[in-house]
Amino acid sequence: MKTWLISITTGAALALVACVTVEETQRRRLAPLPDSYMNQVGLAAYTDLRNKEAIDRSARDNDAMLAVAKRIASATNKKFDWEFTLFASKEVNAFCLPGGKVGVYTGILPVAKTNAGLAAVLGHEIGHAVARHSGERLSQQLLIEGALLSVNALMGDSERRPLVMAALGLGAKFGVVLPFSRTQEAEADSMGIVYMARAGYDPSEAIALWQRMAKLGGTSPEFLSTHPDPARRAAALSAELPKAMLEYNRSQKVP
Repeated sequence: MKTWLISITTGAALALVACVTVEETQRRRLAPLPDSYMNQVGLAAYTDLRNKEAIDRSARDNDAMLAVAKRIASATNKKFDWEFTLFASKEVNAFCLPGGKVGVYTGILPVAKTNAGLAAVLGHEIGHAVARHSGERLSQQLLIEGALLSVNALMGDSERRPLVMAALGLGAKFGVVLPFSRTQEAEADSMGIVYMARAGYDPSEAIALWQRMAKLGGTSPEFLSTHPDPARRAAALSAELPKAMLEYNRSQKVP
């Protein structure tokens, strides 16, 4: 693995606080860390999870997950180094790390219920990666610290690593719950419902998914620890539905 070094000097700090535009939503925000760096961080975290957690290798579940995940990835029109893993766990969870490393936990499949429900989950998670939300959050942390860190040092530091995993959206596993901001969550929702519609999945299923999530609130699944207030999200997605339906009507529909 290459070792990428991020030096937060005065010049780099000025670069980090520069504003860029999220292509899909036109939101102006702080420039995230370079993709080359964040992709290595994402790969390191993904490799670690694959080495430590049980993987579901059943043909049926993997074929179903891959069919949905690949269609959503294609709908982004991003040439990431996509990888997809189905983890054998009761956790109600899924993620997409920088560079396109996607994980789905079997526990979320009954909640997703349909291919379109899973498409809504993956559209949202992949939206975070496409919008570079993890890089945005980690750049803020490193800028505050004035850090000089390689990827190996970043991931190997026992004190800093939980915060890094939290920035990636995996913090609940490491005892640090750091939800994406409301702005980032709304942005991922907006992007995700368009991606699923473009991929041929009925976008109204995104609303139904979050309504099902709302009913799980009492059980506090991991997915809801970092994705709060599902009822509010379902209502907000209703406002996004007309735009998504335009994409869906032009798409090749998936049963």
